[in-house]
Amino acid sequence: MKYLFTLLIIASIVSCTSKNTIERDRNEIMAILNQQQKDWSNNDLEAFMDGYWKSDSLLFYSGAHLNAGWETTLASYKKNYPDASYSGTLNFKIAKISPINEGAYFVMGEYHLTREVGNAKGTFMIIFKRINGEWKIIADSSC
Repeated sequence: MKYLFTLLIIASIVSCTSKNTIERDRNEIMAILNQQQKDWSNNDLEAFMDGYWKSDSLLFYSGAHLNAGWETTLASYKKNYPDASYSGTLNFKIAKISPINEGAYFVMGEYHLTREVGNAKGTFMIIFKRINGEWKIIADSSC
């Protein structure tokens, strides 16, 4: 009986630790997304891109085009959102943040742009991975 009680306590501790880790990870990911909203809304696309993995292996899929690389993604943003009238104010509506495995999460949600040239909205699914102790977006599919 004592052995069973000890196992139950250990299982409870592991379960709480796992829940605490997931909650901490979600909070850290949300902090990045909140900062991205601010950076985008300030038309600071370079700062917005801080949330992305600065690698040629970053994947971005939008408008039936798959682009690879941090520089390519930034160049595409700069081309499509050349000034504040195009970038506008960004708001995310997050539907789900779920672990894929230890050190990786997917995030599904909506984006809303309020802007002078006409509002825009769509959906996205991004994958965050912990790289060198920091959460970074390694793949983004937006439409």
